[in-house]
Amino acid sequence: MILNEFFSGYEASRPLFEALLRMVESTGPVELSVTKSQIAFAEGRAFAWAWIPGRYLRRPAAPLVLSLVLTRRDSSPRWKEVVEPAPGRFMHHLELREAAELDGEVRAWLEEARSGMIHPSRTLDARRMSG
Repeated sequence: MILNEFFSGYEASRPLFEALLRMVESTGPVELSVTKSQIAFAEGRAFAWAWIPGRYLRRPAAPLVLSLVLTRRDSSPRWKEVVEPAPGRFMHHLELREAAELDGEVRAWLEEARSGMIHPSRTLDARRMSG
């Protein structure tokens, strides 16, 4: 699937995705994997995903959601939801309504997610040493 197909019928989500893509690319090299349900950002392993809630919800609150995995539960009130699908892997979901929401805090989360997926044992070892 290509990006144009992914955003077909959801054109309002595309500019947000393009802004997100620029931010992700500014943190380092990235590979995109586009499927029917989401776009994965990877550097070897996927560390973040963008998806359109309007595909799944009757009344979506935002045109785009950024989901990323951290090795800790972040307490920011900006998260729509945080779940732990596997021990030490916390999936964080951030609703995006406008490009201005892609700020330094989001960039830091992306860098942390990227680092945690590229060097998972180093990140987990640092958590053990601090706890």
